[in-house]
Amino acid sequence: MALLAIKNLSFQAGAAKIIDDLSLSMDQAEVHALLGTNGTGKSTLAYLIMGCEGYWPTAGTILFAGQAIQTRRIHERAQLGITMAWQEPVRFEGISVAQYLTLTNRHLDPAPYLAMVGLQPGRYLARMVDKCLSGGERKRIELASILALHPRLAIFDEPDSGIDMLSIHDIINVINACKTSGCAVLLITHREEIALIADRASQICRGRIVCSGSPQQVAAYYKSRECLACATEVCADERP
Repeated sequence: MALLAIKNLSFQAGAAKIIDDLSLSMDQAEVHALLGTNGTGKSTLAYLIMGCEGYWPTAGTILFAGQAIQTRRIHERAQLGITMAWQEPVRFEGISVAQYLTLTNRHLDPAPYLAMVGLQPGRYLARMVDKCLSGGERKRIELASILALHPRLAIFDEPDSGIDMLSIHDIINVINACKTSGCAVLLITHREEIALIADRASQICRGRIVCSGSPQQVAAYYKSRECLACATEVCADERP
């Protein structure tokens, strides 16, 4: 049984259909890269899986470990073991890094999780999770918190634009740590080189999966500037 099984999922915002009859499945401890250009529905799919406010499917089902979760609230999905790293890293006023990493388990030693994301515990545990930290530091701390949670499914939503906060080496380290703990990873990206670290990959275009297979196959399809769902249009032309 697949850990995550999305079946014929659709989502409409006003007159615009963002996700259109999309199906996707993932196994336990699988790293699945979701590759697509800006505006193809990548982040919307992530919000639908996570159960973010205002993101309720207009059709289809989302099964997690055999349970239908498309009507469950975000905290209920978190309790089942689903978590997400957001495009914009977390920022909290008045809370230290140590407190943030131990919110769900006060007896947890946060130091090893900071070390796993390349931060020296002695330099960061007492610092505040606020504007004094750079975007890259906050992203690493967010990933440390995900590792500390030991989730069953982690969604990594990489920004489509702006400065890359983590190197490929950093991302590989975090994903390997997730896999070692048995966590599955949905890696949402627009970069072919990032997709290549996955076990499997899919390309999304106009809210549909148009290609699935090995990361190499999907990356090659993505770079070829072909898209079955667009027919006469070329999705790659939408790249910034």
